[in-house]
Amino acid sequence: QVRLVESGGGSVQAGGSLRLSCAASGYTVNKYCMYWFRQAPGKEREGVGNIGPYGSTSYADIVKGRFTISRDIDKNTLYLQMTSLKPEDTAMYYCAAEYGYCTGAYKYWGQGTQVTVSS
Repeated sequence: QVRLVESGGGSVQAGGSLRLSCAASGYTVNKYCMYWFRQAPGKEREGVGNIGPYGSTSYADIVKGRFTISRDIDKNTLYLQMTSLKPEDTAMYYCAAEYGYCTGAYKYWGQGTQVTVSS
């Protein structure tokens, strides 16, 4: 059974940094495309980025240069390193997984972790 558990969220001032983690169980992260999404209250869910099974990454323009996605295969964990945070980055952050290449057909979700950035 595939399970994803996010952690690492919290409150930070603008300009600060946070690192989110997504611990995966039931599969190995290097066989899946792993995604980070976020959703702010009253707004639609938006993609942050992803990392493919061979390690290639892709980012949304709104976070490019500030956020970095990585993974630790030994720990079966996905990470989202966020720097230069802005108040508009405030949202619930979710990780998701799709077997194989990144096509957007993610099937597995975590419960989310809240990130709040104050000005």
